[in-house]
Amino acid sequence: MTSVDLKEAAAAYEAASQYFLNLARAVTPELMDVHAENEWSARQCIHHMADSEAQSYARLRRLVAEPDGSVIQGYDEAAWANEAKLAYADGDVANSIAVYAAVRAASLDVVKRLEESDLEKFGEHTEAGKYSVARWLETYTKHPYDHGDQMVRATKGQA
Repeated sequence: MTSVDLKEAAAAYEAASQYFLNLARAVTPELMDVHAENEWSARQCIHHMADSEAQSYARLRRLVAEPDGSVIQGYDEAAWANEAKLAYADGDVANSIAVYAAVRAASLDVVKRLEESDLEKFGEHTEAGKYSVARWLETYTKHPYDHGDQMVRATKGQA
């Protein structure tokens, strides 16, 4: 991401947030646990997005505030999804929707304050290597669409 219009980037990030939030809030109880073959259900997607966005919230702050090269910790998404105590399979989604909405809104506040020079700030992601603010912005603008589309497929039972 070079030469980014930060106002457009913030608008795109906000639109992505709203896309997923609208879908998550619209899933009916009878469709919450339907899934397409080899994909997560809407419930699992919602819990994943809350956890992922909580991670992204901390990552953005670390990228902006700490010295270049700071460690950005990865995590095992499948392990989190499979850990019964995290309740991806059967937990109420209300808190996860609230977490998602809150951390996306808080991260948007930071995105709106970014300057072009901030985009080159970077950390070293434990799994992905060099990880810049620009890459963060690109990744987390796309992420809600990826899992929102997965929820659409899930509620239709299609791969």
